[in-house]
Amino acid sequence: MIRTVFIVGPTASGKTEYSIRLAEDLDGQIVSADSMQLYKYLNIGSAKPTKEEMERVPHFMVDCFDPKDAFSVYDYMIHAKYYIEQIYYQAKMPIVCGGTGLYVNSLVYEMDFTAPEGNNDYRERIRMEEDSDPIKLHERLRRLDPKAAEEIHPNNVKRVLRAIERLEKGEGTLARFADAVKPSYTIEPVMIGLNMDREVLYDRINKRVDKLYDMGLEEEVRGLMDMGFTSKDVAMKGIGYKEIIDCITEGKSAEDAKEIIKANTRHYARRQLIWFRRYPQINWVNLSGDGFDEEAYEKIMTIACS
Repeated sequence: MIRTVFIVGPTASGKTEYSIRLAEDLDGQIVSADSMQLYKYLNIGSAKPTKEEMERVPHFMVDCFDPKDAFSVYDYMIHAKYYIEQIYYQAKMPIVCGGTGLYVNSLVYEMDFTAPEGNNDYRERIRMEEDSDPIKLHERLRRLDPKAAEEIHPNNVKRVLRAIERLEKGEGTLARFADAVKPSYTIEPVMIGLNMDREVLYDRINKRVDKLYDMGLEEEVRGLMDMGFTSKDVAMKGIGYKEIIDCITEGKSAEDAKEIIKANTRHYARRQLIWFRRYPQINWVNLSGDGFDEEAYEKIMTIACS
C-alpha cells in the first residue's frame, strides 16, 4: 500500500498553495486531481499552478493532454496511479491535490469501469437521439436521476448510456456509486479537506474570477476558438470557458459572462463540498481565508505525518 496524502476541497480554497508547501516540507511531489488542469492551452481559466510553483515542486497530470482528446476517469486513474507509484519508488511523498471528486474517487476506491450487459440497439438509439454528444447524454441522465449523474463522469459514455437505458426501462434510481466500491488495494489515502466560512469562500471565488479576467481569460478563450475549439468539446465545458464562448457566439461581450461564471463557480464549490463530505475518512481543516493560515497548516502537517 502506498501512503498518499490527498489535499481536496472546493475551488479557490487554497489547495495549490497548501499542497506545494506540504510537498516542500515532506519531500513530496504532486499529482493533480483537476479535470481542467490536465489539458494543454487551458491555462488561465483552469488556474493551473504557475511556472514558478511547478519549479518549486514537480507536478504531474498538469498540461499534458490535448483538449480534443477523449479522456475518461479510467484514463485518469491509470495515469495518476502510475505517477503515484513512480513518486513512491523515488522515496518521495505522493500528494494528490485537486477538487474533481470522481478523479479522487478513482484513486481512493477500486472502481468498476466496465459497462454492464444491455441492449446495444437501445443504447445506440439513445446515442443518436442526443447527436452522440457526451454533454447532451449526461444531461439526459441528470434529468432521469440527478444523483446518478453526479456519480458518472460525462466522458464515461458507456456507463452513461447504460444508466439511461436502465432508468428508462423502469429502474427508479440507481445504487449510489460509493456504496458499490471497495477501498483501493494499492493506495492508503490520508485525506485532508480544506474548508472555510461560506461567505469568505464565495468572496474569494468572486475575487478570483475578477483576477482571471485581469490575467486575460477572454483572450485565452478567443485564442482557443481561433484554434477550432467550440462549446461542443468536452474540455470547453469547464466553468469560465463555456460561459465566455456562449456570450461570444451570441454576439455579447465576454464581460457579460463574468457574473455567470462567479455564480456557476459558487454552485460548483457547494457541490464539491457535498461530494467530499461523504468520505468517512476525511480530516477537515478550517481556514481563515485571509492569506496563508499558518495555524491551519500546522494541523495539515500533523494529519499528513500521523
